[in-house]
Amino acid sequence: MSADYDPDEIVREAYAAVDRDAKGRPSGPSHEGERLQKVLAAAGVASRRVVEQYIAAGRVRVNGRVAELGQRVRRDDRVEVDGTPVQLDASKRYIILNKPAGVVSTMADDKGRRDLRAFTADYPERLYNVGRLDYETSGLLLLTNDGELAHVLAHPSFGVEKTYIAKVRGRVEPKTVRMLLEGFLLEDGPVRADAARILGTSGSGHGATSLVEITLHSGRNRIVRRMLDHVGHPVLELVRRQFGPLHLGSLGAGRSREATPVELGALLKLVRKAEKRVAATGAAERRETARAEAEETDE
Repeated sequence: MSADYDPDEIVREAYAAVDRDAKGRPSGPSHEGERLQKVLAAAGVASRRVVEQYIAAGRVRVNGRVAELGQRVRRDDRVEVDGTPVQLDASKRYIILNKPAGVVSTMADDKGRRDLRAFTADYPERLYNVGRLDYETSGLLLLTNDGELAHVLAHPSFGVEKTYIAKVRGRVEPKTVRMLLEGFLLEDGPVRADAARILGTSGSGHGATSLVEITLHSGRNRIVRRMLDHVGHPVLELVRRQFGPLHLGSLGAGRSREATPVELGALLKLVRKAEKRVAATGAAERRETARAEAEETDE
């Protein structure tokens, strides 16, 4: 970038160009919706002045095309800043909850157990949990009213990684970690960890315990507990520390917070990638079907 680069001057020149276009034949930006820089500032990307500089520098795209200053967008437009998606729909909520143990991952429990309603009462939107943590497991649970995002993140075929820390009975050895990484067969099929490591051990003999970190993308019921039980180390305590790009951090048990713009951008990027993968798979399947039908016709 040259030393005489002046973002503010570029902004002024671009606005002047928009004004000139407005006097003649309409071109480029739609006149529906709200101005892009206002929407991005409201979404927490940056101040309106900085967002204008981003647009002028070509760092913002709307529906795949480089955005223009003065452009108007609707909430269903797909906007990206430096390749990271931005949620324009202000009605969508994304809440990170540190679910305590002893709470069922549902909004209503027919057995009268404590459920997630205790943690959503302060939010006016009707929120749903993305996936589940079992009754005894604590940790990160995402609550949202974004059905599309929830479907992608919860569906096991999309392979969203989750990281857990387990306190287990016994002293875990490196060979046990290798077993977790290499995989084995459970009653409902094969399984293996994407990553695993020993964080520490304490005690001795029958009173020994270990802390194990394990990452996997499987969403099968109580899978972490069953895997560790299979290798001879029953779980005493289990907490989910990470879900996709979201991290629990220092959030206390029973506390919740809004996802940050950076976290939300990472979630939306993951969803867009999954959509492209599904679309590509569907296109490949359609081509294969067409090829098979053509061969049948030739016969």
